[in-house]
Amino acid sequence: MSKLKAIGCICLTVCLLVACFPLAISASPSESEPSVSAQSAILIEAASGETVMAKNADFPLPMASTTKIMTALVALELASPETEITVDPAAVGIEGSSVYLTENEVLTLEQLLYALLLESANDAATAIAIGLSGSVEAFADEMNRAANRMGLCQTHFTNPHGLDDAEHFTTAKELAQIAREALQHELLRTIVSTRKITVPRGDGSNGVRLLINHNKLLRLYSGCIGMKTGFTKKSGRCLVSAAERDGVLLIAVTLHAPNDWNDHTRMLDYGFSRYTSVLLCQSEELLLPISVVGGTDSYVMVSNPSALRLTLPAEHGTISETLELPRFVYATVRNGEILGKAVYRCDTNGDGTREIIGEVSLIACYSVKQNHPKKSFWQWLWGFFQRFK
Repeated sequence: MSKLKAIGCICLTVCLLVACFPLAISASPSESEPSVSAQSAILIEAASGETVMAKNADFPLPMASTTKIMTALVALELASPETEITVDPAAVGIEGSSVYLTENEVLTLEQLLYALLLESANDAATAIAIGLSGSVEAFADEMNRAANRMGLCQTHFTNPHGLDDAEHFTTAKELAQIAREALQHELLRTIVSTRKITVPRGDGSNGVRLLINHNKLLRLYSGCIGMKTGFTKKSGRCLVSAAERDGVLLIAVTLHAPNDWNDHTRMLDYGFSRYTSVLLCQSEELLLPISVVGGTDSYVMVSNPSALRLTLPAEHGTISETLELPRFVYATVRNGEILGKAVYRCDTNGDGTREIIGEVSLIACYSVKQNHPKKSFWQWLWGFFQRFK
């Protein structure tokens, strides 16, 4: 407290004005947009959802096991990770990828999600659907309701695993939106970035299953954090990937891509050449005084409780900071009360327009009570007689 007030005394010698100053950020030269083998593709910057590059991104196509990203999202909307699910006979022996579940095994939803997203297990997908909704069809209805809530107009599900169906489709753009939503879920982000894990069998034995992630990019691409592979003869190779470097998070999607690993490597490299992460202010970096009228202290210190980091185009313009604070406030001031803000602006499009790119609140660092001066005897006496009027 005393340190803050000492700083405040020094700061009060300077006139408190709205401050604007440029922050110099170096820009990286952009590369040319890469060509890809995929029939449909998109790359987005995850924080904003902005499209970095796209190819036929609004064209509906089957998406094979990348379906399971939505399966996992919906499952966690319906139940907690600790929920126990008994494997229904209908989930045993499902076509395609499998972890060979057996009838009446009891596994937690979390364990089944690892099987779903690492081994792409169709039997796990079916067990989840029946265990949580009673049937594959009812769970698919939940998936479609979730798609509608997310504003997806060209996505439709008929099953939780992605096996071929004429009415089961999405677009690269909308699949990227699903992936973006999934990455905001801490457990799903942990699962898709896991290379391998063992989970116990649910049949009462002491056996375990070793689950290995099919996504080779976790080993091949620096910064890759997931997400999901997919393949059927009809859909071709499908892939959703996410990678993070120096605070920049990108999501790439390809549908029907013969050379998907190379497609994603080129797309992600291109994205990282186009964006940079900028720390606009650290937590409590801004420390300023505001005069207090009628308070036990003549000023109060304000600061920003949180840091602000943004992802911006690498070739953005200069960034300015404006401190929007009143010249004074009246007591009482409460600790943590928002008294102003720092506003950051930048020309991100190169057209001279300076847009607001971020704000942080400036709050009181401590309370300042209202000053109640002592009354003289005559003031007290006068107030006493005023009560009887």
